[in-house]
Amino acid sequence: MPVAATPSPAPAAVRPPVIAGAFYAGDPDSLRRDVAAYLEQGRAARPPGAPVPKVVIAPHAGHVYSGPVAARAYARLEPARDRIRRVVLIGPSHRVPVQGVALSGADAWRTPLGDVPIDHAWARARLAGLADVSVADPPHAQEHCLEVHLPFLQAMLGAFSLVPMVAGRGAPEQVARVLEALWGGPETAVIISSDLSHFLDYRACQSRDATTAAAIESLDPGRIGPHEACGCVAVNGLLALARARGISVERLDIRNSGDTAGARDRVVGYGAWAFFEPVADGAAADDADPIAATEALVRDHGDALVRLAAAGLDHGVRHGTPPGAVDLAKVPPPLRLPGAAFVTLSHITDGGLRGCIGSVEAHRALAQDVLTHGFDAGFRDSRFPPVTARELPGLGLSVSVLTPAVPLPVTDRDDLLGKMRPGIDGLIIEDAGRRGLFLPQVWEQVPEPARFLGHLMRKAGLPETYWSETVRVQRFETRGVKATPWAPKDTP
Repeated sequence: MPVAATPSPAPAAVRPPVIAGAFYAGDPDSLRRDVAAYLEQGRAARPPGAPVPKVVIAPHAGHVYSGPVAARAYARLEPARDRIRRVVLIGPSHRVPVQGVALSGADAWRTPLGDVPIDHAWARARLAGLADVSVADPPHAQEHCLEVHLPFLQAMLGAFSLVPMVAGRGAPEQVARVLEALWGGPETAVIISSDLSHFLDYRACQSRDATTAAAIESLDPGRIGPHEACGCVAVNGLLALARARGISVERLDIRNSGDTAGARDRVVGYGAWAFFEPVADGAAADDADPIAATEALVRDHGDALVRLAAAGLDHGVRHGTPPGAVDLAKVPPPLRLPGAAFVTLSHITDGGLRGCIGSVEAHRALAQDVLTHGFDAGFRDSRFPPVTARELPGLGLSVSVLTPAVPLPVTDRDDLLGKMRPGIDGLIIEDAGRRGLFLPQVWEQVPEPARFLGHLMRKAGLPETYWSETVRVQRFETRGVKATPWAPKDTP
């Protein structure tokens, strides 16, 4: 059916820089030189082959005071500059009271180095239903704790989008829920913005900050309050989630303003930490070929993936409700790591589609993702009625695991058409708050690139021939287990 033209978007609301010239240089050239110097110091301290963290804690004082410490964290993220395309940034609200967590409503944030777009479509879809989250601009209007990080990010990364949030009064569990929702995959980095103790003398600061560091490194959110870290709510939320996810932590630096650019009678403490997701079987997650790793995972554990999907479908048929949580102790270690998959149901007789639902990005254990989508494919695909017990013997079930999506730089529509790989690429198109995804399997029905792209634009709610300079394209591949006759399975 025809697709209506997309209405012209309202003029973008840009949050201007409010601490340029105070917390960091207001002149673009001076700012670039300053940040480059700090990053060079950070690189010098980075061990060869150091893994890339998923999350860092970094300080937010003026660059002359905390820049050398923050640069230690950013230097660890830099090797993934071509992979990271989104940054979730959470810090404390210093000036305006906030209950829970507040997301900026602006369309972009500006510094002397340019504008950074806010990824509202992605963030709001994942935060929907969280009562602790609001969209509010007053807490961000004069806040420094997030803006101070942007020049580092702009110097270190290529094109990226931002999800800026401030945390006010509330429990760490609120922030943990927000971080869980916004965790994303390897394309998403998380930064927790916090300084440590404030306005103690040099020795007292060292003592208190050492105690705080021990709490962070033992993932103990019960020992850090506002006197230990101004960003304690966000820090403690991270620690609670890190403990639940089996995440490890490494101290990168801990100093205070008496070490960097101030007197020692009244100092502020700064620390930087890196947090790493667990890696199965000793594999180096950031050095591995993601496609080869996905192929190996499916080759070695394809049967387990099918059993999980079938268990989710079977649970829905028997009980009419989604399955619960997977007992991760009973699944192979690689399936405990975050992963994204699609589960497809088809008729054995003719291969006709009976249901297909999945995840675009890794946001939970792959085993849980497949189990849940086994149910979803049978009961939540709005194109089909719920699966019945009578149908099961005639259905086949397949699982497709997605490789991490990577940006596909293109100059225009023709350039994109020339770079598309029929039969290989899955594509994600984003623009004007709209998003569409096609799995590589869609090439079987739409083998011509121009038609493939046109249908994908329509799926995103855009005209088939739509294009703009702000279109963002990512591609991925899938590796999977072909349709297997359904058989009832027990949930792990």
